[in-house]
Amino acid sequence: LFIVATPIGNLDDISPRARAVLTSVDLIAAEDTRVTGRLLSHFGIKSRQIALHDHNEAQRAASLIAELQKGHSIALVSDAGTPLISDPGFRLTKAAHDAGITVSPVPGASAVVCALSASGLPTDRFAYEGFLPAKRVARQKRLSELETECRTMVFYESVHRISDTVVDAREILGGDRQAFIGRELTKLYEQCVAGDLASLAAMLDDGSIVKKGEFVLLIAGSERSSDD
Repeated sequence: LFIVATPIGNLDDISPRARAVLTSVDLIAAEDTRVTGRLLSHFGIKSRQIALHDHNEAQRAASLIAELQKGHSIALVSDAGTPLISDPGFRLTKAAHDAGITVSPVPGASAVVCALSASGLPTDRFAYEGFLPAKRVARQKRLSELETECRTMVFYESVHRISDTVVDAREILGGDRQAFIGRELTKLYEQCVAGDLASLAAMLDDGSIVKKGEFVLLIAGSERSSDD
């Protein structure tokens, strides 16, 4: 079972090894076969696909394990980036380990690492939080729980909630807390903006940070810990 990272925007970021694996495997388990189909078509890859997403993974994992046990090779891919990072694949990967099947990562793009590298925030230790709750009360509660987190925090956020999330973070963590927004990373209209939460909230409000595309939000850790 190969866990294959795919580009998060710029198709030139795919690795030669990823292309070779996707070409040679018996089957590609894709989060969305339409999305992956466009990637495969771009590189002239003809490998067969099957859909593996949040709604069918529990049921489909057993049949895929059976294929692997027959000696067939499978590549797991998400719509973009490294599988399992806020994407499907955990059940299949765990089942493969439980069955004694070799699981091999094929590294490549990850929006988390991409944003960290460009953020200007400490990267020696960080906490990946994925998506915050969509509802405001639950989101504010989680941010309050993270108030004394001393590591740099990494969040994914949708275009529909990025402004509300940054405003909530500003109110709970403080407007002077340093942060970073990566928008449409590696794509044509990429924006990488560093500043404090107050300035980022203002830039989202006035359109300086365009509310289109996909967002990664990084927030500096607290200078005080929960033990203080």
